[in-house]
Amino acid sequence: MDLKQHTYLLTAEELTYHVEACGHNSRESQKVIYGSFYGYAMAICDRYVNNQDDAVEILNDGFLKVFREIHHYKPAYADVVSSFKGWLRKIMVFTAIDHYRKNQKHQLVNSLDDRVYHIPAVSEDALGKLSYDEIIRAVQDLSPGYRTVFNLFIIEGLSHEEIANHLGISTGTSKSNLSKARRQLQQLLFKKNEISIARNAV
Repeated sequence: MDLKQHTYLLTAEELTYHVEACGHNSRESQKVIYGSFYGYAMAICDRYVNNQDDAVEILNDGFLKVFREIHHYKPAYADVVSSFKGWLRKIMVFTAIDHYRKNQKHQLVNSLDDRVYHIPAVSEDALGKLSYDEIIRAVQDLSPGYRTVFNLFIIEGLSHEEIANHLGISTGTSKSNLSKARRQLQQLLFKKNEISIARNAV
């Protein structure tokens, strides 16, 4: 069965039941949790890599950790579903970091971006015409090291000190990579905007 085609919307009571059952290694409840949060988890994993195979690898490794640790899980606040999503999100992010450190650390500093970009200004209106998916695809197209730092700082809200600690780099490198990531992203979005304008003109 292709679980990603069967997304379940769980109530707080249902989620509580299945979390507890997963703590007792219920395969059925694991399938329900996986199916219910597949899309949410994949959206997180997808931002850290630029191909589907790597995203699926991170997602599956992440869910293995979720089910291994779920007996320790306790809701952090009253909204049970949101609390669980926050816990799952953290696991997926740290699994993505592990994947990056294992496979991409040598690409943390990419000499391609040592040159200075001269990019025409992109207006807010122009960027507004780009879809969410186009912007996410641009983030995925960033160099691996820049993409990881960008996601952790901009989207996850980690400090440069926290990023440096997780990635095994200096805070200076984290700051430098964020700056270069923003520059590279600006170039990518400018190109996507030009392509979009060209398509609309046809």
